[in-house]
Amino acid sequence: MNHFFSNKKLIGLLVGVIGIVTLYTVSSRYAPTVVTKGINDVLALPARALSTPGNLLRDFVDSVNALTNTYEENQSLKRKIETTYELEAQVADLKKDNEKMKDQLDVVDGLNDYSLINASVIGRNPDSWLEQVIINKGSQNGVEMDMSVMSGNGLIGRVTEVNLTTSKITLLTSSDTANTRIAAMIQSDDKVVYGTISNDPSHNQQLIMTQIDQDADIKEGDQVVTSGLGGISPRSLLIGSIESVKMDQYGLFKEVTIKQSADTNDIRYVTLVKRSSESEESE
Repeated sequence: MNHFFSNKKLIGLLVGVIGIVTLYTVSSRYAPTVVTKGINDVLALPARALSTPGNLLRDFVDSVNALTNTYEENQSLKRKIETTYELEAQVADLKKDNEKMKDQLDVVDGLNDYSLINASVIGRNPDSWLEQVIINKGSQNGVEMDMSVMSGNGLIGRVTEVNLTTSKITLLTSSDTANTRIAAMIQSDDKVVYGTISNDPSHNQQLIMTQIDQDADIKEGDQVVTSGLGGISPRSLLIGSIESVKMDQYGLFKEVTIKQSADTNDIRYVTLVKRSSESEESE
């Protein structure tokens, strides 16, 4: 019995909807009058009631879609920005690398009288950054012990270990004084002043030359080069320039601080210089 009444209600609802649609259709065919306007207004009420939830639902779905699209676009832009930053970093590194290569070519051009071996730095321990570097050339490439090593515009150290395909370079800034002392000379205006350069124990990024005659006419900016008298380094390899001049703690000799020409904090390429018999004879 209940099922019958439910069917009757459903049938009645369908008839009512059909009637409303029919009336609305018929009224729309004729010129609007007061009666038809009233009928249309009355018939429009349920249509608005039915359409409002639908419009709200549609607006909500549109908002969700727009939010999803905005999120996806935001993620895409973030990925592009990250890629751009990575590319900028790579370009900056390539530019720096190119500058280092140009500097190294200048070194090679200025050392035509020597036997040279070019190499790249493949290892550098952060804990011993100012002590040593590893290069990608070894005995099979002609590398020998005690060869002087140039980088950029100046001398940076010497070869202290040679393997088949790699070698170790001890830097002038190393605390290993046995391998960092260099026989050098200061090129002043009137004469050459000879001395030995070592690492400054109080400042491991500086080089000093001590026991210089107190009457020696030297000044800031004078160039310091290898003298070749130590029997290891060739003559006239640029080391740096005088940064400061002072008397030693006893007041007997002059002591100079040397600013290295090479940038020892950023060594990428090196040139190994072999002491030739011709250069020895010229000394």
